[in-house]
Amino acid sequence: MTSYQSDLLRLLETRGYIHQLTDAEGLDALAAKQVVPGYIGFDPTAPSLHVGHLVSIMMLRQLQKAGHKPIVLMGGGTGKIGDPSFKDEARKLLTTESIAENVGSIKRVFERFLTFGDGPTDAIMLDNAEWLDRLEYIPFLRDIGQHFSVNRMLSFDSVKMRLDREQSLSFLEFNYMILQAYDFLELSRRSECRLQMGGSDQWGNIVNGVELARRVDGTQVFGLTTPLLTNADGTKMGKTVGGAVWLNEDQLSSYDYWQFWRNTADADVANRLRLFTDLPMDEVDRLAALQGAEINEAKKILANEATALCRGTDAATMAAQTARKTFEEGASGANLPTVSIGTDGLNIVQGTTALGFAASNKEVRRKLAEGAIKVNGAVVSDPAMTLKVGDKVSFGAKKHGLVTD
Repeated sequence: MTSYQSDLLRLLETRGYIHQLTDAEGLDALAAKQVVPGYIGFDPTAPSLHVGHLVSIMMLRQLQKAGHKPIVLMGGGTGKIGDPSFKDEARKLLTTESIAENVGSIKRVFERFLTFGDGPTDAIMLDNAEWLDRLEYIPFLRDIGQHFSVNRMLSFDSVKMRLDREQSLSFLEFNYMILQAYDFLELSRRSECRLQMGGSDQWGNIVNGVELARRVDGTQVFGLTTPLLTNADGTKMGKTVGGAVWLNEDQLSSYDYWQFWRNTADADVANRLRLFTDLPMDEVDRLAALQGAEINEAKKILANEATALCRGTDAATMAAQTARKTFEEGASGANLPTVSIGTDGLNIVQGTTALGFAASNKEVRRKLAEGAIKVNGAVVSDPAMTLKVGDKVSFGAKKHGLVTD
């Protein structure tokens, strides 16, 4: 482990957030002597962020806890293009109205994790549409474009992957990395931002921004990326049968959010406790050392802590109580996810899919044939079975929902 002098880098390294640094010694020295404003960008491609964004959000939280200033950058401008990094195809282009609605919806979650205000270490939220929407094409090409080598841009893994697979990469997407670099330059000028953080897939984009600030303004800024977050079995964290694990309550119930963390594999518990909770490291180490059935207690603590951060303490408590009633006491639990029976009625296939327990009707039918779906504790095999108000639908051993009117 590297011997850092700043509280910031010691904290980030101890908890496992550091993968790459553009200049570790320089950032360490700066963070040891002054408040460092640091930013992460979030493109509003959906009404909610998901757990794949949570490492970045937690890193901003750790930045603030270490006495520095988080900058949350909403991608109202870059969201009109979409980041092509490690994507197989171009994102669907969103309308300006959709982007504005998504930005408004996404903003709410950050207030759970960060303290906003006017103080030196209070978080601020900006939107890159403020400067990107005003750019003039010819001046931008002349002043900024001259600092980018197409040869070098083609060498980045995020671009090479698309080209090697002979998948189309539009000129629109190709410009994304230039705009992200320009964001860093603007934030350096506007807010004295000296650090950009992000996932390992953002390394090339971040390096571009570091070099642009040096070439245009002669300012030294820094970049830091986190490791690619995967489960112990190598799969991508946050991908579930029912889809993305959303951070907003209106996209995913607090009970389902709690259950996601409770269902963490034994081998991933230590890593998740380090990255997604505020528990002291000695407590993390104690919980991670638990064996056998005791590891389930560590998973419940992980679920409680992670849910409390994102949804609030009350939501975490209610979700834990619902889980206990459902699994330990056999009761229905009032906080389970629900599906409305509607005016046209609902069969077991429609209800199970609507609850988000399966990705398709086809999968539900397969699970019915396997005897993996129950209604009120009884195995169901008939896909035409009609649900009624008050029915409790169980998908496997861990997913339960209620039918409402």
